[in-house]
Amino acid sequence: MIQPSETNQWNEIFNTNVSPVNVNVVADRSRFRTRGRCVLSPVCVVSVVSVELMCCRCRGQVRLVHGSGATGLQLVQSYSDSDEDSDGAWEGRLGDRYNPPVDAQPDTHEVDRSEIRTQILLATGSSTLKGRHSFTHMLTEREQGRCRGSSFSHGECSRIRTHFLPNYVSHKDTYQQKAFCGVYSEDGNMFLSACQDQNIRLYDTSRGRFHLRRTVKARDVGWSVLDVCFTPDAHHVLYSSWSDYIHLCSIDGDSENHTALDLNPDERRFCVFSLAASTDGKEILGGANDGCLYVFDLDQNKRTLKIDAHEDDVNAVAFADSSSQLLFSGSDDALCKVWDRRTLREDRPQPVGQLAGHRDGITFIHSKGDARYLISNSKDQSIKLWDVRKFSPKEGLAASRLAVTQQNWDYRWQQVPQRALKRHKLTGDTSVMTYRGHGVLHTLIRCRFSPEFSTGQRFIYSGCSTGKIIIYDVLTGSVVTRLSGHDACVRDVSWHPYEDNIISSSVSNASLKHTELPFVFLSQSVITCVLSANVTC
Repeated sequence: MIQPSETNQWNEIFNTNVSPVNVNVVADRSRFRTRGRCVLSPVCVVSVVSVELMCCRCRGQVRLVHGSGATGLQLVQSYSDSDEDSDGAWEGRLGDRYNPPVDAQPDTHEVDRSEIRTQILLATGSSTLKGRHSFTHMLTEREQGRCRGSSFSHGECSRIRTHFLPNYVSHKDTYQQKAFCGVYSEDGNMFLSACQDQNIRLYDTSRGRFHLRRTVKARDVGWSVLDVCFTPDAHHVLYSSWSDYIHLCSIDGDSENHTALDLNPDERRFCVFSLAASTDGKEILGGANDGCLYVFDLDQNKRTLKIDAHEDDVNAVAFADSSSQLLFSGSDDALCKVWDRRTLREDRPQPVGQLAGHRDGITFIHSKGDARYLISNSKDQSIKLWDVRKFSPKEGLAASRLAVTQQNWDYRWQQVPQRALKRHKLTGDTSVMTYRGHGVLHTLIRCRFSPEFSTGQRFIYSGCSTGKIIIYDVLTGSVVTRLSGHDACVRDVSWHPYEDNIISSSVSNASLKHTELPFVFLSQSVITCVLSANVTC
């Protein structure tokens, strides 16, 4: 039971006056949000195992852990809703017994009349989704001289590749700790991984190889490296952690030159959850736990912009296209925001527009690369496809904010409550399509568009808390395939830009094994590779 005599201790910790509030206990844990100050009732007579307070001022959580008697009460503060510095968040294995909901009949009304449908059909050599010719039929057409120039077009090659998605597993390397990130370079000749052992590993993946090229010891790491990316010239890598700095490290030559890029944050405990480099390699974009966007200019060697972008953690950032003028950000406030780099001002930050429709925080965003379409992954167990030319109205923003405040569960260690799986659209939801069939638990799970060269960006692929990779058809919303191979959450996924293989980062303890046609998984103890059959066009 909470005693009034203990309120002085809470006042000292929160540095604010305590005023009464209503505490609603759900199971053994209560969680609520307050605007302005953290408050706790000094006359609460509810005995609970733990109480969590959410506050926008400190952007964190305070857990009141109940022991034996009043002296057994312990206050523990966690500074972010996306805080991944607790191993308890990773204890959920495949035994979660969570079966992600799937839309039996996805609503394709908006995507059927969208421009992206035309783009994908042209990129895959199709005129319609119906009557898709089989691989053997297409070969017969070519041998009979019915193809233009007696050979397959690039679009027809892409269409053939859609019949041969990655599906076989083999292991390539062994790690002793948890793998968090894994990404291919733009040309596909290198693969970069980050592990909780504070090592960043660079692999040579050119000409079908998968050899460890070098290992870089990350610096100033708090708990783990949380994001990595290549610079456009692939001569340097960027990485972030629970630190005031983004680190830039050269990967050419024998020496390792580390440069700490100071973001000068105001928060005492600070983390950049997401990184992106501009196409010209001059600017670094970061999203942080203080709700801000940061832009660091490498030529000037200083932070040039700090934008108060969201009401909660910024979990994801991206450039819209190669021009590097439009920026995307996604946050735990469930909103995607679009920013124009040319009009951004620190004293009056205004987004070009906002995209609302998710019911819970956003874990990742990925741009199609055309400055028009992007996808967002969310803790509401869905991926949404957006058109930046269709921003959400005020009622949509209000509906999304209200839905977030009604979420009283923690995705890091709790199972998804049934009430969180609502499928009807929120008022003002302007998304083009919604995809369901993967689980988003324990960590900031990522999703991406499939490569343009090999698939015409026909698919969306995502990690899953059940240890799978889920591949969706962009135009139908259906789950095309589920790739198994892990016994724990898949956090990151990366599809080779030109070849038929995917790398996924997980925390599983899989055994070492090889198959004849490899597909690639990156796990806590192993890297596994899965490739589909090669197709010669």
